[in-house]
Amino acid sequence: MKLYGVDDEIIMSGANLSDDYFTNRQDRYHLLSSSAVTRYFRKIHDTVCTLSYRVVPDKHRAGGFLLDWPEGNAQPSPLSDPKNFRQTATSLLAPLLQAYANQSSSKQPTDTAIYPLFQLTPLLRPDTSTELPAIRLVLRALSRPSFSGSRWTFTAGYFNMTPEIRDLLLASNPSSATVIAASPWANGFYGSKGVSGMLPAAYTLLSRRFLDAVSRVGLGQQIALKEWRRGTVNTPGGWTYHAKGIWVTLPREENPSISLVGSSNYTKRSYSLDLEANTLIVTKNPNLMRRLGDEEKWLQEYAKVVDRNEFAKTERRVGLHVRIAMWIVTLVGGAL
Repeated sequence: MKLYGVDDEIIMSGANLSDDYFTNRQDRYHLLSSSAVTRYFRKIHDTVCTLSYRVVPDKHRAGGFLLDWPEGNAQPSPLSDPKNFRQTATSLLAPLLQAYANQSSSKQPTDTAIYPLFQLTPLLRPDTSTELPAIRLVLRALSRPSFSGSRWTFTAGYFNMTPEIRDLLLASNPSSATVIAASPWANGFYGSKGVSGMLPAAYTLLSRRFLDAVSRVGLGQQIALKEWRRGTVNTPGGWTYHAKGIWVTLPREENPSISLVGSSNYTKRSYSLDLEANTLIVTKNPNLMRRLGDEEKWLQEYAKVVDRNEFAKTERRVGLHVRIAMWIVTLVGGAL
């Protein structure tokens, strides 16, 4: 979850508060000026805080800190009693998720609607998260005849969409669509030591597999894969790419009227291990639609189309050690 709120405004983003995001990392930032939306995110944030450890500096410990479970937190702690911790978390968070749904359905129609979405799978039993169901709803709608001819753009900093989301995107049968992924040379793990250094190659393999899936369903002329690159990571002028989101342009419209912005990477990790916060924007406002379209276009300024021939080049081949590592991660239930 990445939330930046002040007074009655909140910035939705996938960015962390670190130096590289403010210097040479591409991400998205949407400022929402709404007291109702900001207050709602504040409630979720405050509740998650009562379910979180406090990091306390401690020079006598190996890591230089300890994790403290304050007495004022929801009880019990996850380490002392995981089952009852999840039950407590569910009792606190599930009503909040339902409350906004009830509030939204009772409001008068406007030209723009903002739907806060959360994926809180690790904390909820049963899982009543709202992000993945909302994405399913939107993408399934695009496959209906009445939405034939829609266009979409999908991007994620770490390109590893779940098979379900991939299949829903392919089933939408768009008139045209674009997927934007980070080039290996714009991946934050490029040049890293150890296992993390394999990740750019792993994402390259996943990109190639996506193009294979596109080819199998005969959508090679409609769906383009682009890689974003601005220089090379860890060299002068080199940037990393971390933007994520979806834009949907409906038939007979020039610009997107639907967009998702937030922390989710739309991966197995996002939907099983992480806490994610997103907003679904649905609008008929011509100015906002134009601005969403402008964002969709300028985000591709440093992106170029890659095809299956590109992945056949020697420098793009993925070694056996990376393939084995990915297989092991999958085997033990892990997620990239």
